[in-house]
Amino acid sequence: MKLPMERLIPDAVAMRALGRELALAATAGDLFVLTGTLGAGKTTLVQGMAQGLGVVEWVTSPTFVLMRSYRTARGIDLVHVDAYRLQSGDRIDDLDIDPDGCITAVEWGAQVAPSLADHWIAIDINADDETLDLRHVTIRESS
Repeated sequence: MKLPMERLIPDAVAMRALGRELALAATAGDLFVLTGTLGAGKTTLVQGMAQGLGVVEWVTSPTFVLMRSYRTARGIDLVHVDAYRLQSGDRIDDLDIDPDGCITAVEWGAQVAPSLADHWIAIDINADDETLDLRHVTIRESS
């Protein structure tokens, strides 16, 4: 997958399709950091990633449990983290994530990403100001 990439996403079906596309290129050790407003589609994108990785469980937001782990058809885990309530990277250490051995997707993860890896894929999801349904997604490597 060539980065940076920008996409206009019209609905949840297309957001999941983008997630499946990302999953095809993902390998153990990849960290995806998702940012966007409430309801932007972060969890929907991770649902698509899980589908693309062959996860049979339905992926739900880990907002209240902070982290959920799913076994993929590739035999590695997809770790889905919601860092909204974590104040710093120090708190993410308490979750005991092994980012080298899994594919990790962290919602609201900008403040904790440097604690997990030196390099990550940043995914920014923003609602279109006029339609509110259309999402503008920017995917880039961390700098």
